[in-house]
Amino acid sequence: MDFLALTDFNLVARHGGFGRAARESGRPKATLSRRVADLESALDLRLFERGARTLKLTEEGRALHERTSVLLTELDETAAQIASGGGAPRGRLRVSAPLLFSQAAMGKLAAGFALKYRDVHLEVTTEDRPVDMVEEGYDLVIRVNPDPDARLVGRIFLRDRLVVVASPALARPKGTAAAPAVVRAGGAAASHSSWEVAAASGRRRIAVEPVLRLSSLFMVRDAVRAGVGTAQLPLSLVAHDLSAGRLVHWGDVEGPEIALWVLYPSRRLLSPRVSAFLDFLKEAFPAGTPDELASFID
Repeated sequence: MDFLALTDFNLVARHGGFGRAARESGRPKATLSRRVADLESALDLRLFERGARTLKLTEEGRALHERTSVLLTELDETAAQIASGGGAPRGRLRVSAPLLFSQAAMGKLAAGFALKYRDVHLEVTTEDRPVDMVEEGYDLVIRVNPDPDARLVGRIFLRDRLVVVASPALARPKGTAAAPAVVRAGGAAASHSSWEVAAASGRRRIAVEPVLRLSSLFMVRDAVRAGVGTAQLPLSLVAHDLSAGRLVHWGDVEGPEIALWVLYPSRRLLSPRVSAFLDFLKEAFPAGTPDELASFID
């Protein structure tokens, strides 16, 4: 396989067109077109669907791009590291992280990482949706209880759990009476009329009636502090309030734990900047406990 043709194919695939790739790279459009055509001929495959104004990867082209773009990037980085005389982390590092974790800790984490690795240009995007790491150009993603993905490897770096909390001024319901509840809009708890909890006295079911729906768990916490109702919240988010007596613990929510994973493309060698970020997370959360995450929250 022609290495230069493969490089030009990935350049066009990454920029979504011959013209855009030519402008970004400074290479002639005709050369890029010829190289891609030669690669298609050598493979006996159509890699792009060419329209009057659009250029779209075929299924085979997408598979080739996903499998080779990372390898080509690693080759470029290896050459640059050898030329610079070492393997110090440098270059752009793109990370996707979920909203709550980003609000709680990512600002401080990113600042600490940037101060330690000044040659790495860190870019963090906050989103809860699943992302295609290769297609969207991410080096790492952080996700809560992610679905298995054969293309990715990773590890759990933090564990948390949901607890039911309320203001000390809010009376606990007796019998079948329902407690006013603050719920996250669209969350699983919003659709339940009762919550199963485990407390020191044993398991019990708490009937609830949502009185307030909010889109952010930080907003939910603040509303619970104000005494509007009870809520299910991550322990890390309310640990300080429980210690200070601003909130009281009604029980642990029955269900799977909250596990935060850091994921990256499955490959044998990691770039120094990715390895540095993984080590930085391990240093920040050595035991991976809710208390460690709570230390980042004001």
